Amino acid sequence: MVATEVAPSALERLAATSPGLEPWWDSSPLIFDAWCEEVLARLRGPAREERTQQLARLFDRAHPAESVFVGVTTNPPLSLQAIQKDPATWNAVVDGLVRAHPASTAEDLFWPVYREVVRRGAEFVRPIFDATGHKKGYISGQVDPRVYDDLQEMVRQAIQMHQVGPNVMVKLPGTKEGILAIELVTAMGVPTNATLVFTLPQMIQVAEAVRRGLARARANGVDLSCWRSVCTMMLGRFEDAKPMKAQAAERGIELSESDIRWAGPAIFKKAYRLYRQRGYESKCLAASMRLGPTVNGRQTVRHLEELAGGDVVATIFPNIVEAWLDGYEGQAIEPRIEQDPPAAVLEKLLQIPYFREAYEEDGLTPEQFNTHAAVQETSTSFRQASYDLVGYIQSRIEATR
Repeated sequence: MVATEVAPSALERLAATSPGLEPWWDSSPLIFDAWCEEVLARLRGPAREERTQQLARLFDRAHPAESVFVGVTTNPPLSLQAIQKDPATWNAVVDGLVRAHPASTAEDLFWPVYREVVRRGAEFVRPIFDATGHKKGYISGQVDPRVYDDLQEMVRQAIQMHQVGPNVMVKLPGTKEGILAIELVTAMGVPTNATLVFTLPQMIQVAEAVRRGLARARANGVDLSCWRSVCTMMLGRFEDAKPMKAQAAERGIELSESDIRWAGPAIFKKAYRLYRQRGYESKCLAASMRLGPTVNGRQTVRHLEELAGGDVVATIFPNIVEAWLDGYEGQAIEPRIEQDPPAAVLEKLLQIPYFREAYEEDGLTPEQFNTHAAVQETSTSFRQASYDLVGYIQSRIEATR
């Protein structure tokens, strides 16, 4: 008996709100199949059959040009998670490197191991890259977050990371040094993804750096056929940083769940309008999505809702994918990217210096990017993932030698 083709999923209907809206997978693609099995294990009967078909279309192996997910973002914690979820595979990989390089330390092997995780992920999405003429099918691989203020080392690692595969887009931070690194490697034709970006000033500086780098690349006849640029606004991480609630409390401002979940989209939408008005060739990417708010007892995902209709990238955590597929089945999905946040909410948020500095184009100087609270909090967690990966490699060295 042939299964009946199911209707488009809520994620497919979101993508259909704009030809330029690109859903990306916000995790290593190496965990995708295991995640699908976990999702399906919670379902029975017709619901399981329907979801099976929907999940198969997310990364369509038979028709890669028709995949719903058309790109991937990773970072050190997500790459470490891919290793932790498949210890048998990665123990063998790392043990092989240890034997091949008997004099190497765990720190020496950190970069080869990390790049191998990215390389395997790049192979996973390479069919999309080839089927779309190099327009889609990129995976983001990040420079070591422990060197985010070292321009020379970031440029060196960016070149090495891109050499892993033509569809590897290098993640560089929205620090003062990281933005200069983006300019320099853009001039070499290296595709980039600006990460650790939380504010409008950072997003504008990234786009201007890319513009300058592109001008040099074109003047020098650099091949840009495999080049793309995205600038990642980390919505939830901006909203969840400590100063948001702390500064509101200091001023007697009561922030509801809904108020907080408007903060990231407000900044993102303003950046999106400016990118389009100024003709920047970078594309705005929304990341670090969170659930919320709850409306009339229903769990919503405002961070995704507000992107509908946009020429943007939406990179989506696995838990947000599942929540969207479940919670928006049968729900209308209308374009919202051009709609402003409620005036009363924006007025409240603008009373909070942490938000106001992020919302105004001149709210922060490049010298302040490195010490921004969300940059500090997020980079700390990213650096810890690098140290944890080194620790894992050390455990394999001890087990092997």
